[in-house]
Amino acid sequence: MASFLVAYKSKEGQTAKVAETIASALEQRGHEAHPMSVTQWTNADSIADYDAVLLGDSIHMGRHAKKMIRFARDHRDELAERPNGFFQVSLSAADPDDEDGKTESVTYIHEFIEKTGWEPDQIGVFGGALRYSEYGFITRYMMKRIARGNLGITDTSQDHEFTDWDEVETFATDFAVLVETQLGGEGGTEESAA
Repeated sequence: MASFLVAYKSKEGQTAKVAETIASALEQRGHEAHPMSVTQWTNADSIADYDAVLLGDSIHMGRHAKKMIRFARDHRDELAERPNGFFQVSLSAADPDDEDGKTESVTYIHEFIEKTGWEPDQIGVFGGALRYSEYGFITRYMMKRIARGNLGITDTSQDHEFTDWDEVETFATDFAVLVETQLGGEGGTEESAA
């Protein structure tokens, strides 16, 4: 059994939901998984306490959160010492057939790598959500304009979720297999050891 840290930065809650789903999938394979917002991270916490680490962040207004960029940059050497990965949640990835959205998502990841100096072993990109119920007036107005142009969605009376949960679970399973292989087959279920 391996110990996983799933550290994330979430603004309206979708990235936290993705992190919890990943942690649950890892636990189903027999591992310990600890989802934690980077805003909860203290000087008493240590990446050295974990066998593997996943970081997750969302895109807002075309940018990653400064706190996640700083966290990855500050811990990049510790991350490189163990299996690691990164997942990104954004509206750019909401439509899997949108080539412009895919290009935009890749651009955000390259910018993140450039700003942090950290090269993740595995990367996942997932569609996000429009959380109109969480937005203030100005943000709601701006997001409605963006969604109308990119996704054709104008209904602000409800939230809209674009995350492919099967894809999230597949990412978690693939990362678990990577970790199990790198740690010499430690951990995992009987099925993963077969």
